[in-house]
Amino acid sequence: MPAIGDYVAKIEGACGAEKDVIIVLKYEKKKEAIANILKRATVKSNLSGMIYDLTFEGLSFRVYSNGKAIFRSVKDRQELDRILAALLL
Repeated sequence: MPAIGDYVAKIEGACGAEKDVIIVLKYEKKKEAIANILKRATVKSNLSGMIYDLTFEGLSFRVYSNGKAIFRSVKDRQELDRILAALLL
């Protein structure tokens, strides 16, 4: 059974008032991961297949075709892990 670590290469915190988190997907798994995310999340907008604005369980985030994702207003690491598991696995 796959784990979050099979898809995620790095998790970084972003600067600013809100707790934004930057996720970098593993290069070899990014297409599969993005496809899984797009199946499970609601697409608000799509910019030429390069940038997707999405929502999932009330959380707004953006996924880029280069394998990066920015999650906005994440409460804590446990919430992030739960959301990533629901989106990727």
